Amino acid sequence: MQLSTLPIRYLLLGAFLLTSLLPTTLITGLAFYEARTALKTEIQHDLETRAHATADDIDRMMFERLQNIASWHKLEVMQDARIGDVDKRLSRFLSELKTSYQRVYRGLHVIDSNGHIIASSEAAMIGSTLQLRPRWLEVTIAGGHVHFTPPLQGVMQMSSAIFDTLEESTSEEQAIGTLVAEFSWSEVEDILSGAVSGRTSAALLDEQGQTIAATTHWQNTVKARISATADIQGFQGLTNSVWRVTFSQHRDEALEPIRRMGLIFIGLLVITILLASFIAIPVARTISGPLLKLTDFANRFIRSPSNLRPPAGGPAEIDAMSQAFAQMIEDLERSKEHLTRAAKLAVVGEMAAAMSHEVRTPLGILRSSAQVLLREPELSKEGREVCGFIISETERLNKLVSTLIDTARPRQPEFAPTDITDLTRQAVGMLRAQADKKTIELDCNAEGVAMAECDREQIMQVLLNLLLNSIQILPEGGKIQVSVQQLEHAVEVRVADNGPGIPADQRDQVFDPFYTKRRGGLGLGLAVVRQIVAAHHGEINVGVSAMQGAEFRLRLPNLKEAS
Repeated sequence: MQLSTLPIRYLLLGAFLLTSLLPTTLITGLAFYEARTALKTEIQHDLETRAHATADDIDRMMFERLQNIASWHKLEVMQDARIGDVDKRLSRFLSELKTSYQRVYRGLHVIDSNGHIIASSEAAMIGSTLQLRPRWLEVTIAGGHVHFTPPLQGVMQMSSAIFDTLEESTSEEQAIGTLVAEFSWSEVEDILSGAVSGRTSAALLDEQGQTIAATTHWQNTVKARISATADIQGFQGLTNSVWRVTFSQHRDEALEPIRRMGLIFIGLLVITILLASFIAIPVARTISGPLLKLTDFANRFIRSPSNLRPPAGGPAEIDAMSQAFAQMIEDLERSKEHLTRAAKLAVVGEMAAAMSHEVRTPLGILRSSAQVLLREPELSKEGREVCGFIISETERLNKLVSTLIDTARPRQPEFAPTDITDLTRQAVGMLRAQADKKTIELDCNAEGVAMAECDREQIMQVLLNLLLNSIQILPEGGKIQVSVQQLEHAVEVRVADNGPGIPADQRDQVFDPFYTKRRGGLGLGLAVVRQIVAAHHGEINVGVSAMQGAEFRLRLPNLKEAS
């Protein structure tokens, strides 16, 4: 059977198994090997660090014990051995030494040539016999000789001959006694035990490789182990004898985390196989389902257009198709809005054409007549007031006609490099007196140079319209904040106030011709603003200010972008 004739669920199942199991198996094996190697290297390095540190500690401690014996046997109080320590001064000294060193020494004794204890830190042992064990090591320090015996039953005997200071002989046969220190070998074992953790074990070996101190589990880790060794070089170089500190950890125990990780990987591999087996059919549905939904939506949209968005989701290609369909619907809605706006502007154009010819001429006659009447010296006060009303109203009507004409037939902008910061300051300055009349606080935060390619007069008209819109809508004591900021690709001007604001459902309509909520307004100012901004390839939108009023944000391409 050819692959092309297989059902899609089998093809997808095979593809999922290949694309998931093969990389997963390779990555798992590589990760397992790398983790095992890294862990083994880390354990080896840790054991080596511990071994060297422990070797230094033992070497330092044994050197201190050597210094103790080498200095004590030469003290003047040791000469009391000649008279058998009759006044017990030497015994008291030895007892004080043992107490000061706490558990380091089991006992401190001075014996004669026959092994009888002359003085001791243990009063009960004075007069008894102390048998010295066979010598194991000999160390020369400070001109004297210190002898070691192998540790037995937790005690190592360290001895040095005491010579009469009145004689010059240094022969051990002529010694007046021997200082014997019973060193507690548990001190060495404590150093080893303090350096291990978990199931790690450590041992101290002599030159022949015999174990002279070890921690628990040492024998269990001798075989199949990871180990590290450090040498003790003869107690700070006083002897050629070399002891060796060895740390070890059983290989199986050391690599137990890797073994557990391997089992976890195998479990994940099995789960991956199961998931891949059960995902094929849902994936097929995921591919075909969005296509069916999109087709059904297209058929319903043709029969009854609506504002609903097409269904999203599915593979990237199908999702991109849904987004393109949604974009097409948005473009259609935008085209309808543009057509509606164009129709309104066409009406404005027709009105402007009629007003330009039919309204401006009578307005000019009325204005001229009122101005002539004002020159009459016998005109009453009431007549002058009426003439003033005629002149102001004709000016207002004339401005209305001009606004309609500008809205219907805006001229093309004449682009030139312009400092928007300077332009904003000028606009604020022109309207500051009008704001002061209503005790409106008008703040301008425009610093530095913000260049844009624009028509200076038209952008000035935009700024004036935005400021006038805020001044007219605000009550007395209001506040307006104007700011200019140079962005990466544009210059942004913000006009914010603390007025009533614009509801969210009306923010898209405020730029439409004839839309206004202000009493006496025509709804053309913001329509002109939008036309000018669009001609400059800029953006303008409205939102909520930090003062909970309205905030208009104008963005014009900067000099580099515009060019």
